[in-house]
Amino acid sequence: MKVLDAFDDEYGGVVVDSKNLPKNSDDFASALHFSLSHWKITGKKGIWLKLPLERSELVPIAVKEGFQYHHAEPAYVMLTYWLPEEPCMLPANATHQVGVGGFVINDKNEILVVQEKFCAPSFFGLWKIPTGFIHESEEIYTGAVREVKEETGIDTEFIEVVAFRHAHNLAFDKSDLFFVCMLKPLSTQIIVDDLEIQAAKWMPLLEFVKQPLIEGDSMFKKIIDICIARLGKRYCGLSKHQLVSKFDGRLSCLYYNVIDAADVNCRGN
Repeated sequence: MKVLDAFDDEYGGVVVDSKNLPKNSDDFASALHFSLSHWKITGKKGIWLKLPLERSELVPIAVKEGFQYHHAEPAYVMLTYWLPEEPCMLPANATHQVGVGGFVINDKNEILVVQEKFCAPSFFGLWKIPTGFIHESEEIYTGAVREVKEETGIDTEFIEVVAFRHAHNLAFDKSDLFFVCMLKPLSTQIIVDDLEIQAAKWMPLLEFVKQPLIEGDSMFKKIIDICIARLGKRYCGLSKHQLVSKFDGRLSCLYYNVIDAADVNCRGN
């Protein structure tokens, strides 16, 4: 009997090579059972088993052996098995989704707003800032610029993250991080995304804040108050700075506040 092709991870566990799985289901079942016994004897801990969509017939076999679902993507399902008789130390599946909103205001003091095609009845007719979710491996600032472009056709430049909200138990019981970004418009002509957006326009800022749903919602109102304060230089947000950390050796964005101009007054209240 042969142990499944696999490699050790840095935490004392094993990652099964999904590209070299036995072609026959019975052979896979036998090899998996034997491999688990071998890995347990040799002191391995967490076992990661990634099964491609085209090998979905192997999922019931793995579950019968004691594997549990960890997460799934369009092309595969990931299963795990914790061997030691002690609390499982494997990291959980992703717990958050990340959203962005773009506060875009032009030199006429008009804000870029949209009406969504699909929304809860209580929000029907509301003019709101463009929002959406960032993609995998996408930066917050590029996601905000992309979402505004996709929904309205307006090109923008990222200025700052002015605020963010942390909420829990939303879609699929996941937590949600929502970043409000100040963006500078680089174009004016609106081209509406017909798939998601009912309408889009430049709306006078005062008209926007007078909407009953904005005035009556403490969260919406506070976000707009912060953005207006930023326009008046009575508040400063978080700028992006690309830095390399020795922990991973990768270039990444750190968002923080730096006062480096004499005409900027950041009270932060």
